[in-house]
Formats: sequence, C-alpha cells, structure tokens
Amino acid sequence: MTIPTEPTPPDAPQHPPHGPRHLQPGDGWVECTCGRRHWGLAGAAGLLVARRGADGRVSHVLLQHRAPWSDQGGTWGVPGGAIHPDETPEQGALREAHEEAGVDPALVTIVGDRILDHGPWRYTTVLAEVVRGAHLEARATDAESLEIAWVAVGDVPSLALLEAFRDAWPELVGRFAELA
Repeated sequence: MTIPTEPTPPDAPQHPPHGPRHLQPGDGWVECTCGRRHWGLAGAAGLLVARRGADGRVSHVLLQHRAPWSDQGGTWGVPGGAIHPDETPEQGALREAHEEAGVDPALVTIVGDRILDHGPWRYTTVLAEVVRGAHLEARATDAESLEIAWVAVGDVPSLALLEAFRDAWPELVGRFAELA
C-alpha cells in the first residue's frame, strides 16, 4: 500500500464522483463558536478500531483515507460522520464505520471514547478493539473513502492526518495503552 503524506489539493473536486450525495437525518454544517464550521447537526462521531499484537499492545489501527471531495480530503482519519438525531454517538460511529469501511459491529468491542466538546457541536471518537480471535476485514465501501487500511501505530504520525485527528492522536493511543 502506498500511503501519501500530503493532503489533496484545495482545487480537488468537492462532490462525490456521481454528483452531490443524498443527505441523511443530521447531515448539515454547524457554524461553531470556535470560528469554524463542523459537519453534523446533532454532532458527529467516528470509530477508531485497534488490533492488539501477541504482546498485548495495540499494534495497528484501522484508518480511512478520505475522498478528495470531502472536508480536508486526502487526509487520513477514522470512518465517521454526522450522528442521526435518534442515535447515540456509539451507534452513529458503528453505523458510519459499517457504511464507509464495511466494519461488522459484531467483530468489535467498544472500550471507551474521547469527546471534543465545542458547546454547540461535539465530536466523539469511539474507541473499539477487534474481538479476540476475530478477523476483521475492512475495505472502502462507499465514495467517502479512497481506501481503508490497517496502519501500524508507529506509522500513524507520519501520515497526512485530518487536523483534529492529528491533534487527538497522542491521547487516543494513550487511552488504548491504559486498557492493556
């Protein structure tokens, strides 16, 4: 697998290859008090799935290479998106990971979360681990993903990461270490 280290240029297409996507409940931009806009009228969530090695430490995480037309396209992050109004962040993260990466919710166990709270908008990174003995095959299953890959924990910082994921990465990987 070739992993680009630069994000997609700003002049890349801003819509899926087959035109604008169909909006789901909760889809839309929120103008935040932080001065930025965020996706998800009811907030957003993503699923960070980890796989442990024989030594019991997290060896790999499942990451999404974001489509060029998406916000911060071409960067790497976790499968995720807008939470539907009737979902918990955990339900939304599992749904999004299934839609974008083919993650079977039965093959992961939720072990924690990290919340980025901006007052009028929240992003929840749901931490999960592959069920012991399970083999989780993930792949890009919609136009929002260029690819889905298991990335060695030590290689994550060298990728062109989604800005908020880059900022959260040290805390997220630390949370998994605490669970060992």
